Amino acid sequence: MTGTVPTSPLRARAEIDLGALRGNVRALRSRLAPGAGLMAVVKSDAYGHGALPCARAALDAGASWLGTATPHEALALRAAGIEAPVLCWLWTPGDPWREAIEAGIDMSVSGMWALREVTAAAREAGRVARIQLKADTGLGRNGCQPADWPELVAAARAAEAAGTVRVTGLWSHFACADEPGHPSVAAQLHLFHELVAYAEKAGVEPEVRHIANSPAALTAPESHFDLVRTGIAVYGISPGPEVGTSAELGLRPVMTLAASVALVKRVPEGHGVSYGHQYRTPAETTLGLIPLGYADGVPRHASGRGPVLVGEKVRRVAGRVAMDQFVVDLGTGPDADAVQEGAPAVLFGPGDRGEPTAADWAEAAGTIAYEIVTRIGPRVPRVYVNGQENSGDGGDSGDGGDRGGVGPQGAGR
Repeated sequence: MTGTVPTSPLRARAEIDLGALRGNVRALRSRLAPGAGLMAVVKSDAYGHGALPCARAALDAGASWLGTATPHEALALRAAGIEAPVLCWLWTPGDPWREAIEAGIDMSVSGMWALREVTAAAREAGRVARIQLKADTGLGRNGCQPADWPELVAAARAAEAAGTVRVTGLWSHFACADEPGHPSVAAQLHLFHELVAYAEKAGVEPEVRHIANSPAALTAPESHFDLVRTGIAVYGISPGPEVGTSAELGLRPVMTLAASVALVKRVPEGHGVSYGHQYRTPAETTLGLIPLGYADGVPRHASGRGPVLVGEKVRRVAGRVAMDQFVVDLGTGPDADAVQEGAPAVLFGPGDRGEPTAADWAEAAGTIAYEIVTRIGPRVPRVYVNGQENSGDGGDSGDGGDRGGVGPQGAGR
């Protein structure tokens, strides 16, 4: 977990709007097929936003499940007192199966080796393990191949009969749902129907069946089944340009990344800027130093392209992004003269105040917005705003609520 390095929030900060997160969960729930619940995925420290505060806010807004990748992420939620159903899906041999069983965590099983480990741990714990069988319907990552599905289902049913496990779910994951209309979506959905039907005919009685991720939650209601797993959409970011922008989807980005200008100085024409002098000033100009770098998660691939709002104007990174800092060319004239040390530099946010968005940085770096927010590092404190609901109608306040805090707990890391 991150957020353990003391850093002044005035130097750099990632402001996390929990009111926006709650609004996103409500917006997503309103789009679900009747009877479907919503899982808020809080893996990777809630995509860099802070797992515990985001998990609590999502549950407050009506999420019925939480999802994590690693068992350690899931166990941390339980240690913090979160009692909601949690599914953990990325296991390796020797992982803490017994601890997860004792914590009441649902564990994904994709192969016979995992079933053997979880049943052994259940016998040691003297408790029934909650497992969900994952099918590989075409993504080609985790999940049981269709040819091996009968063996896994039969073994899981035998373990149920022996009293070591309870199969609580059947699930899979889309490969191309962020491309609406991609033929693989219908093919995977058809195969998932077949594999679910096979398991149920064999006697499996799952509590939940699920295959939909964020893009499928937004574009494919026929895939919603009993549960949808929403990750990036919970944090207000579109899962892809073909799905629509955040605004078009009724979502609001939750994270705003900002810093204070550390130095402003006048330099002559032809002055080299940052390592390698890939940028030289075209004329006498003013440079502004921003105290964030690739150690903080600012992508080096965005050197010369990353957008930053400084002094009410969007500038571009001048030269290479360094480990701890980068430079912007402020130009000359009143706009540049107005920028002084301590002025705010906003790398990305919701975009409604003229600032760039995570999607803009993704385009500049040749990546996806998921990576932009998830990679923000531990030196950047998370500052939480709108941490409490209004006491009246339960709506979100744009200017009230708990302003959060910074530190091991306030940072929610």
